Amino acid sequence: MSILNCIGWWPRLATVFVLTTVLAAADWPQWRGPTRDGRLPDAIWPESLAEDHLSATWRLDLGPSYSGPVVDSVRVYVTESKDQAYEAVLAVDRSTGKTLWRTEWEGYVRVPFFARANGDWIRSTPALDGDRLFVAGMRDVLLCLDVNSGDIVWQVDFVRDTGAPVPAFGFVASPLVVEDRVYVQAGASLAKLDKRTGKIIWRTLRDEGGMWGSAFSSPVLATLAGREQCVVQTREKLAGVDPETGEVLWAQPIKAFRGMNILTPVVVGNDLFTTAYGGRAQGFTVEAGDAGWGLKERWQGRAEGYMSTPVVIGHHAYLHLRNQRITCLDVRTGEAQWTTDERFGKYWSLVAGRDQILALDERGWLYLLRQNPERFELLDSRRLTEEEAWAHLAVSGRDLYVRDLRGLTAWRWK
Repeated sequence: MSILNCIGWWPRLATVFVLTTVLAAADWPQWRGPTRDGRLPDAIWPESLAEDHLSATWRLDLGPSYSGPVVDSVRVYVTESKDQAYEAVLAVDRSTGKTLWRTEWEGYVRVPFFARANGDWIRSTPALDGDRLFVAGMRDVLLCLDVNSGDIVWQVDFVRDTGAPVPAFGFVASPLVVEDRVYVQAGASLAKLDKRTGKIIWRTLRDEGGMWGSAFSSPVLATLAGREQCVVQTREKLAGVDPETGEVLWAQPIKAFRGMNILTPVVVGNDLFTTAYGGRAQGFTVEAGDAGWGLKERWQGRAEGYMSTPVVIGHHAYLHLRNQRITCLDVRTGEAQWTTDERFGKYWSLVAGRDQILALDERGWLYLLRQNPERFELLDSRRLTEEEAWAHLAVSGRDLYVRDLRGLTAWRWK
């Protein structure tokens, strides 16, 4: 083969290699993906959502759920509620949609009347860690299951074991698994458990839920001001907790209507960003000094979030607002780079690739955006389901998994 032929042939091979590598991206093991921030920085998707680019491969009918699916190399794990009496988690063959096992337990919570239109079904997204799956049920229970068989390894009932009331909205926060420990916002507290046994090691930030129960937001682990911390939002405040001891290092009240402090805390370097329903957008810096730990407010703005945690690329947050518009904020200053005139759904689950963003709304519409801090750039949109889809989108390699209220559909990039 001549050198000229090599030169002409190599770019095509390189392109195939790069795309194959990108499409074989990491699995989706927990709430908001591999790094718990909605980001797959190596993922590249076609710039069209048309049938000849994205098509359904199988569908499984299920009872209702708000839990996002989690994915490993061979299975998809998904929850459902049944007959206002039971909850279950299923392991599904990733290639065929065939159910491999199903584990059920008693569990049901009737949510307050003003939230009943959105259903009484299971909410927390499971966490996958090796051969164990951690699943939360509405009545403040946490189960550890064997991923191969579905057998329950251990189960913790926070109402029974801690004396906390049944949470009014159920167990909402998604478990965080780190090495040999599990962190959950349950029992009207932040709790640390032994991953192997389910033993509660410590509880902190107790009774923050008051009459409304445990937090909506999910914890994240971050290093801030040189120290590893579990960063959480309770119904009332944003806080940093020592992951070993449970000591509250710092805490900051966050205004939210009826304690609807829902977003997962967003960590950007040494800074934090949050926004709440009925509150305002705020940017903070964590500081450590002779006087101890503290949180310094850097800015505040009028952008009001609701349920959708933004994705942050560089120093720009792409945020779905309570008024159903989309905005791009500079997280260093809180300045809006742009805000759409168009309104979308009530909720977006967001996944950011290398230079694109996938967004699924509760009406079943999937949007494909360009990451562009200068203007809103919508590449394509397509309705994937007629059913409501409040669960977080899961993306793994070439596959997308959409959990609507009546089932789970696998989609694949061609």
